[in-house]
Amino acid sequence: MILLDPAARPVIAHRGASGQFPENTLLAFREAVAQGAHAVELDVRLSHDGVLVVMHDATVDRTTDGEGGVGERDLDALLRLDAGCGESIPTLEAVLEAFPGTPLLVEVKERAATPAVVRLVRAMGAGARVVLGSFDSKVLSTARAAGMVTVATRPETAAFWVASRVGWRGIGKEYAAFSVPEYQGRMRVVDRRFVRLAARTGKPVHVWTVDDPGTAQRLRSFGVAGIVTNFPDRMVRLGAGV
Repeated sequence: MILLDPAARPVIAHRGASGQFPENTLLAFREAVAQGAHAVELDVRLSHDGVLVVMHDATVDRTTDGEGGVGERDLDALLRLDAGCGESIPTLEAVLEAFPGTPLLVEVKERAATPAVVRLVRAMGAGARVVLGSFDSKVLSTARAAGMVTVATRPETAAFWVASRVGWRGIGKEYAAFSVPEYQGRMRVVDRRFVRLAARTGKPVHVWTVDDPGTAQRLRSFGVAGIVTNFPDRMVRLGAGV
């Protein structure tokens, strides 16, 4: 799978082609694939009635015409909201059905959503094309215990960064890839030493969120694998692909 291949150079659409279309909607995902994105990144939360919906924020205020918490509304109420351009909030199931050949980097935003994600991915036979991420280490440890493929947690990334400075090799067996920003605050996470060790241990490094072609070229020059971008068309035109 392209998201796990250290030699691949995928363009990963951040919430779809979200620089041009409403983020985390089927429209944004369709356009991203049409523009040549090799994979799609998206976010999931639970509705009040326990359905996995594709939404980044804890509330619907920023991205829809509604107000209030995602988890305060049943699915039917969420589906009635306009997420932009007449699009509704999609379920994760709908995305998996609509894009059966597209690798997905799924960020799980809530700990309570983890079991539902595992069940759905298994039920739909999508385990070979789904990689899970989260800012919550407990989400990823739970997913791994259930046999899911994940990226590194923040503490694991920090430990790997240290390892890249001191020459440790026996690190990184728990996760399959990195999904990281180039900088975390003032600290530079992704540099040549980090990427070099990642390559030696077979871990592709995917960097978010990169919308400048010059930045993408610089990251590619020292071996970054995936470019996570709001504008996949820019990166595909740049030749920042496989």
